[in-house]
Amino acid sequence: MHILDDVRYVGVNDHQVDLFEGLYPVPDGMSYNSYVILDEKIAVLDPVDQHFGDAWLQNVRGALDGRQPDYLIVHHMEPDHSANLARFVDEFPGVTVVASDKAFTMMKAYFGKDYASQRRIVREGDELPLGRHTLTFIAAPMVHWPEVMMSYDAATGTLFSADGFGRFGALDVEQKWSCEARRYYFGIVGKYGVQVQSVLKKAAALKLDRICPLHGPVLEGGMLQEALRLYQLWSSYSVESEGVAIAYASIYGHTKEAALQLQQELEARGCKTAIHDLCRCDVYETVEDAFRYGKLVLASVTYNADILPPMRALLHHLTARGYQNRQVALIESGSWAPMAAKVMRDLLTPCKNLTILDNPVRILGAMTDDNRAQLAAMAQELAR
Repeated sequence: MHILDDVRYVGVNDHQVDLFEGLYPVPDGMSYNSYVILDEKIAVLDPVDQHFGDAWLQNVRGALDGRQPDYLIVHHMEPDHSANLARFVDEFPGVTVVASDKAFTMMKAYFGKDYASQRRIVREGDELPLGRHTLTFIAAPMVHWPEVMMSYDAATGTLFSADGFGRFGALDVEQKWSCEARRYYFGIVGKYGVQVQSVLKKAAALKLDRICPLHGPVLEGGMLQEALRLYQLWSSYSVESEGVAIAYASIYGHTKEAALQLQQELEARGCKTAIHDLCRCDVYETVEDAFRYGKLVLASVTYNADILPPMRALLHHLTARGYQNRQVALIESGSWAPMAAKVMRDLLTPCKNLTILDNPVRILGAMTDDNRAQLAAMAQELAR
């Protein structure tokens, strides 16, 4: 794929993977992106996942067309982007490996060597002249590993953004960028909003015509502007869309009945809703909607004087990712001593700037008319 005449895409699609990072379901696969800049000096960017070395090297050789690469740039040492580094250096022994100091420390851990005789350590603001292209390096620590560097080519207005601005899904599957980029962001990068804000400030000073991430499509035109807008919202923990996310964990159906009743009450008042059965859904879809919308309802049965484990897992994922600036309502149920609301409230204590509604709905056994009235009142308050 030609991004520009002298910038080629040489990445690969992975339709073998079912769980990315062993956690995130990816029914549409993944892309592991890599690029070649063809100039007086040739740079190959990021050596992809170990399972795709043959396909990647075939793509690289095709782009090189007999020439020898001068540089292998490693923006990010996570194995889905660096696993073929040693194999590449073996095939092209004259290449110089370019990366951050921390990345070379990680190379020693992964490959048993840090390429001391053929490496170039780059830091914030360092430049790598290739000819028409000159790459300027931008430190991006904790977006989302500590060694990450991005690079910018002023000649073409191109930012090579490492894992930033990525999304789930292989490139041969057509899908809207924002949906899988949102799940990717809040699952993988979401904890590091402050660090993403720092990178966005650096990016604001650049003339950007395209972003080339390590996962997902190259972003240009309207898609580029939309990605920058959404990253600003996501990394500042701002509300993206008006609406209510409802997450429930039910055993015998009474908690589920309450969640569905609340959804009906909200939609009757014109509220957009997204509802998730935590015992059956991809929890990261729930995390995505919890951050997307400004309001969240948590409904759990009491279980062993605690909450049902899928609800506890959701709350762990939210607090670990810095959940904040939202309104939360609680629904609890039980047969003799409901206490899920207290447990959920306590687990939310680390979250900043949450408004938790007073008077959680308590269901003792089956739903009653009084419970239905309480749910209607809760919907009225959430719909304000």
